Amino acid sequence: MERDREEAGASTTQPSVQEPSLPWLHALSLNSSVEAMDAMQIPSNGSAPLLVRAFVFVANVFNVDILRYTVSSVLVLRLSWLDDRLAWNASAHSRRAVTLPRDSLWTPELTIREALWVDWKDPSPQARVKQDGQVELNLALTTETNCDFELLRFPRDESDCSLSFYALSNTETELEFQAQAVNEIVSVKREYVVLGVKTQVIPHHQVPSFQVMLSLKNTALKSIIALLVPAEALQLADVCGGLLPLQATERIGYKVTLLLSSLVFHSSLVQGLPSSSSCNPLLIHYFTVLQLLLFLSTTETVLLAGVLARQSREDKGITSPGPQGEPRDKDDPGPDPAATPKRGKGSRRSWAVAADHTFFLVYVASVVCSQVIFAGIWMWATCKSAPPPGEGVPHGGSSSPAASHPHACSCYLFLGTDARGRGPGPQLPAPEDGSELSPNAPCSVLDLGGKGENTPPHPYTSPGRGDVPGAQDSLG
Repeated sequence: MERDREEAGASTTQPSVQEPSLPWLHALSLNSSVEAMDAMQIPSNGSAPLLVRAFVFVANVFNVDILRYTVSSVLVLRLSWLDDRLAWNASAHSRRAVTLPRDSLWTPELTIREALWVDWKDPSPQARVKQDGQVELNLALTTETNCDFELLRFPRDESDCSLSFYALSNTETELEFQAQAVNEIVSVKREYVVLGVKTQVIPHHQVPSFQVMLSLKNTALKSIIALLVPAEALQLADVCGGLLPLQATERIGYKVTLLLSSLVFHSSLVQGLPSSSSCNPLLIHYFTVLQLLLFLSTTETVLLAGVLARQSREDKGITSPGPQGEPRDKDDPGPDPAATPKRGKGSRRSWAVAADHTFFLVYVASVVCSQVIFAGIWMWATCKSAPPPGEGVPHGGSSSPAASHPHACSCYLFLGTDARGRGPGPQLPAPEDGSELSPNAPCSVLDLGGKGENTPPHPYTSPGRGDVPGAQDSLG
C-alpha cells in the first residue's frame, strides 16, 4: 500500500517538474496580491517614459453630416510596447508567444476627445505577448466625432477632421506615443472621399496623446445637381422673360411665377446649406444676390406694366364716341379724331418701352458681372475661422500663470449676500504664508443664495471647496 501511494504521488508531481512555469503566472493566478497589483501598473522604463507605438488603420469613413458637423469612421488600433516583466526564457519555454486577457496586464486606456460615441467591437480583446516581453494589442472601433468643416467653398470644400487620443490615466513623464496612420479605404463611391491620413503627437499637453488627421474632399455631384443647376435655371429663365414685350399680359404672370418659385427654392436652400459662426459658405451670399436680382426684375415689370395699363385706359376714354343713341346736330358732326390731340400718348409709351429696354440691358450686365465676381471670389477668397476658446489651454490643466499659484481656485462659491465672503456665507481664509493673492486669477462665481446675480467676481481666489470653512455643510 505504501509503495502504491509513493508511485501515485510521484506520478502526480512529475508533470510540474518537467513543465517549467512562466515568472508572471503567479500574477495571473492571483497567488500573490502584490504581484497581481504590480502586473496592472505601467511598466517602468527607467528615467524615460514608456514608448507605446500606435498604428492606426482607417478602414472606412462614412456618414459625413455637414449640418451636424459630424463624421463617422471605422478604425483599427494596433498598440505595442515592451514589458520586461512578461518576458521568459526561450530555452525553458518552447512557446514564442502567448495570448492573455486584457484585464490581466497593463494596457493604455484611450479616450477620443472629439467622440460623441464610441463602439468597441471586442469588449474583451486579447493581448499577444512575445518571449522578449513585447506586447501587441489590437482594438477595432466605430466612432462618431465632431469635425470643424471648412465650408467656405461648399460644395467643393476640403476639410481636415481630427481624432485626438488621450491616455488620461497616465502622465507625460510615464508614457509617450509614437503614432503612424495608414489609409485602408478601398471604396471611392461616396460623396466625401479621404485624400490622406496623417498623425502627430499633440504638444504642450499634460497627458500623453496623439492625433489622427483625416483629409476629406467633397465630390460635389449631389450638391451641384440639387443646388446650382436649379438656381442657374431660374436666373436664365428670368433673363429670357425680359425679352417678352412689355404690353404682353403674360409677362407679369411669368415674372411672378418665377419669383414665387425662387422663394420656395430659397427656403429649402437655407435648410440644406450648413451655417457657421464664421466663414459661411459663399453659396449663401451668391443665392441671396440672385434672389435680389430676381425681385428687382419682377418689380420693374410690374411698375412699367402698370404705367402702360393706366395710359391705355386714358387713351380709351379720350377716343371713345358719345353715348349710343344720342342725337347729333347736323351742323356739329363732333370732334375730329384726327384733330384730337394725343396728349403725349406716343411719348409715354415710347418712354416706358425705352425704360424697359434700358433696364433689360442693365439687368443682363448685372447678372453677368455677378457671375464673374462670384467666380473670382470663389478662386481667391480666403477665410480663417476664429480660434476656439480652448485652443491655447493644454488638456489636463490650465496654462494660465495664476493656475500655478498655491491659493488659486477654479470656482468661487457665493452662498450669501456679499461676494467678498461676508454675511451668512463662509468667510474666505487669508493665506497662511502671508502672500498676496493674484487679483487676475480666473475664478467663476457660483451663486447659491440668489442675491448675487450682478455681483462681480471676488478679487481673490480660494484654494477650493474643501478649504473654505462651512462650505461642505452649506452644500450638504
